[in-house]
Amino acid sequence: MIKTKHWTINIDNSSDTQTFITSVIEGEISPALKYLQNLKGGVLSKSKIDALIKEEELHDHKIVTRNVAQSLKSMSSGEQRKLVLEYLLGLKPDFLILDNPFDNLDIASRKNLKNRLEQLSSEISILLIISRNSDAMDFIKNYAFINPKGNFEKKSVDPLDLNNTSAKLFLHEIPKPLKINNYKNSVLIEFKNVSVSFDNHPVLKNINWTISKGEFWHLKGANGSGKTTLLSMITGENSKGYGQELYLFGNKKGSGESIWNIKKHLGYYSPTLTHNFKGNHSVEQMLISGLTDSIGLYQLPTEQQLHLAKEWLQVLNMRTLKDKLFSDLSIGNQRLVMVARAMIKQPLLLLLDEPTENLDDDSASLFVALTHKIAAETNTAIIYVSHRKEEGLTPKFIFELQKNDSGATGTVL
Repeated sequence: MIKTKHWTINIDNSSDTQTFITSVIEGEISPALKYLQNLKGGVLSKSKIDALIKEEELHDHKIVTRNVAQSLKSMSSGEQRKLVLEYLLGLKPDFLILDNPFDNLDIASRKNLKNRLEQLSSEISILLIISRNSDAMDFIKNYAFINPKGNFEKKSVDPLDLNNTSAKLFLHEIPKPLKINNYKNSVLIEFKNVSVSFDNHPVLKNINWTISKGEFWHLKGANGSGKTTLLSMITGENSKGYGQELYLFGNKKGSGESIWNIKKHLGYYSPTLTHNFKGNHSVEQMLISGLTDSIGLYQLPTEQQLHLAKEWLQVLNMRTLKDKLFSDLSIGNQRLVMVARAMIKQPLLLLLDEPTENLDDDSASLFVALTHKIAAETNTAIIYVSHRKEEGLTPKFIFELQKNDSGATGTVL
């Protein structure tokens, strides 16, 4: 039997994790990891999942979903991680590289995965890569980090004993929008006994939920409980809302409103949205594009738009970065810019879907500070979607989905 050895490997948003993973799999290993030489390894990471989704979509080659009716892409990110891990374990690896495996998992699933990994630790060597110190596991006693060049460096200090740097203060006030929204009602979104099924499979059942101006909500629920479906109803992109008592910004769904009428009242951010911005757009251009909900900026901005972007850059402490390519920013700074982009028109409702996924602790602290600033200084309602409880983030209301065979029900806590 191969003797196992485990590592907790800390990363921050400057670490070149992919280079490190590739080097280990290809056998270009640092001296501390020589015991992995010539052993069979498996990788659980977002890029691995994306590759499996691409193979399934382009070539109709179902690798991990052979015995599942649902496509990998249509699953929640938490469900994807669990299914891919099962597939990897079926290949009988000698070691596993787990890149932020607890991201997007609900509390029960995170606990189950930690217990499973501890059980497997006598058979499989584990390299646990984490950006959040709270994801460390007690049974792993070796510590390292990955530097910006992708190099593995040992360290003797338990990462849980390290102090995080404090978050920057966002001192400048959030600027006023260019156009005042004349929406008069206090209620923004209203679900009245809304149910959703796909191919006779119930997803949501009798959802009743009212969201009003200025409210700060946490939308939570187990993996696969229908959170993504619920959000798609709010954004107007899900046709299942037709013929039901679903009201979006004063209009019943299907009463003649266009998707653009809904979008003008909405700001939205999810980490997957960042992947759509692959062009050579500057930070300033990215902010201004939020005024038209375009992917990048394709027309000359007005003086008013430039001034508004300048004010938001002051809020973010990024005035010196206005001409820097958005793609060259750290992941943490990209997130802050994207939240500001979603807020630049000061929408009635801001949707934040798993916004701290893959962020390190310091970057998450900055996100929390900016989100609280938005809640305190604007009348924008916020819906924050995440399984992770962020320290210092305190939504006033909670809407929780409870998954069951007849469709998830919702409760205001």
